Amino acid sequence: MHIVVLIKQVPLTSDVAIDPVTGVIQRESGETKMNPYDLYALETALRLVKEYGGTTSVLTMGPPQAEAIIREAYAMGIDEGHLLSDRAFAGSDVLATSHALSQGIMTLDPFDLIICGKQTTDGDTAQVGPECSEFLHIPCVAAVRRIEGCSDGTITITNDDGANLVSMKVRLPALLSVEKDLYQPRLPSYVRRKETLQRKIRKITLQDLSDREPSHYGLEGSPTQVRKIFPPERNEEFELWESGDLAKRLFEYLDEGKYLQEKA
Repeated sequence: MHIVVLIKQVPLTSDVAIDPVTGVIQRESGETKMNPYDLYALETALRLVKEYGGTTSVLTMGPPQAEAIIREAYAMGIDEGHLLSDRAFAGSDVLATSHALSQGIMTLDPFDLIICGKQTTDGDTAQVGPECSEFLHIPCVAAVRRIEGCSDGTITITNDDGANLVSMKVRLPALLSVEKDLYQPRLPSYVRRKETLQRKIRKITLQDLSDREPSHYGLEGSPTQVRKIFPPERNEEFELWESGDLAKRLFEYLDEGKYLQEKA
């Protein structure tokens, strides 16, 4: 079984630069980390392979520095890493990103299962996984909370449809979007990090895809455009209360700010 995990590099904090013209996050402008939800997808893939056998790959789309999260995935136990990187992909919205990722996944064929986290912390759309499955014409199950077993070309899972927990059997290949409480992610291994330091990361560009039309990617291939985006304002004002009648001081502060209301 070959499992592909979709991962993404996201800003470490909200203190990032925004392109004033396009409204796109300038991902080179600040510190980054692996999207936290993707850690659960990685753990799911590693546990499935341990139990049923097979190999694991990760695929991420981003600038060259996104190799850092592939190295982190290697340190967790992933076998192969692939970086989808090309200037043509810059500024992609959800649809263009999903198209690019699905094209990248096709270069990894044959695959049996694609796993992704429920969403990313920078976009929060939770749409990329399901849209990739549509481009690939394979089944998709979101909000996966439990994996019951895998056999005879199918996988049995339990998902949360918002009202009930539903058990279903899905024919492979398929895409699963997993919830964060499915498994507890393991920590990257220092020993494995050293062992995989020289392991190759395959770079995939526009010319490696079956659809090489630039207008299908990036800003030109994005039907939605950001009207306005900005980092939240930072308020660093504070008061330090060290002595005196602190309870009275707190009451007066809340009363002056009109945070208190009398009960009827």
